[in-house]
Amino acid sequence: MDALRKAVGRGTSDNPTNRFERLSVANDLEHLDPTDTEALADRKVATDYFADATQSLITKNDSPDIPFTYSLNPYRGCAHGCSYCYARPYHEYLGFSSGLDFETKIMVKQEAPRLFREFLRKPSWKCEVIAMSGVTDCYQPGEREFEVTRGCLEVALEARQPIGLITKNAMVLRDLDLLQAMARHRLVCVNLSITSLDQKLTRVMEPRTSSPAARLAAVKQLTEAGIPVNVMVAPIIPGLNDAEIPAILEAVADHGAISAGYTLLRLPHSVKDIFVSWLDEHLPEHAHRVRSRIEACRGGELTDARWGSRMRGEGSIATTIAKTFEIFRQKYGLEHRNVKLDTTQFRGPGQNGKSQLRMF
Repeated sequence: MDALRKAVGRGTSDNPTNRFERLSVANDLEHLDPTDTEALADRKVATDYFADATQSLITKNDSPDIPFTYSLNPYRGCAHGCSYCYARPYHEYLGFSSGLDFETKIMVKQEAPRLFREFLRKPSWKCEVIAMSGVTDCYQPGEREFEVTRGCLEVALEARQPIGLITKNAMVLRDLDLLQAMARHRLVCVNLSITSLDQKLTRVMEPRTSSPAARLAAVKQLTEAGIPVNVMVAPIIPGLNDAEIPAILEAVADHGAISAGYTLLRLPHSVKDIFVSWLDEHLPEHAHRVRSRIEACRGGELTDARWGSRMRGEGSIATTIAKTFEIFRQKYGLEHRNVKLDTTQFRGPGQNGKSQLRMF
């Protein structure tokens, strides 16, 4: 009966019980004939978009592990469906599951450009770089229709507000006009995530992201347009993509990236079960090795929430990864990680600006 649970083109087929809910739903499949291949066939799961009525947009964090203080997330949930995504548990705060719900029930902050404008008008705002996005991807597939990210970039350009973009989607090139204008004022850096050069792996690990070739092409186009690009090899999964570190860094340097960084795989809360299930389903021949190497970096566990170690891990394998990354980062001239964006030009948005966001 396992085939019935497989969702085509998704990072996971599981929908684990929300840790905040008392009730759970279990599939009762005993009425189905196990020889009925049509009934048991893989199913396509549609993506549902919901209007997010939040009136608070900018999030502040004080974590010593995160290189930014303020972030803006236009969406909650992410259709990219990355099996390892540390943001999955956030969906449980909305009453959804961190599994398939996270990928298929997306909250859209359609008022984000207006809220961003209002935030930047506050007399209390002392201009700092704002990360977009710190949790889910601001260029996930729905952005093509809703243009929330583009609307926020328009506000940022008008206000001369510096932005650090974080994405793994080549859709960022759609907004090349805005990004190029911002770059001329030193107001933007694009952080593009490349986890593997193997499209067979990314198709199952990050099913709705851009291909590795498309991401490399995006690095090149952004660079040629004068937009600084930092590449994040994130996450590095011990036993799965860590051997690709030299090749990835060589490729991104060849395409014009000026810097590179990495984080080690994190599996908070229900993500560890979702990821292990994904390993067993898609890479059963590698599952034991990957799991044991993750545990070797996390003190015998699959996750470690301690500040200072959660992004890098501990032990000999984590040390080897760190040394390997640093050696090849220096070899390919990618060690200049911090792009200094200009906060002195901030002037606040005008009172009569209008977002170009199409309404639902």
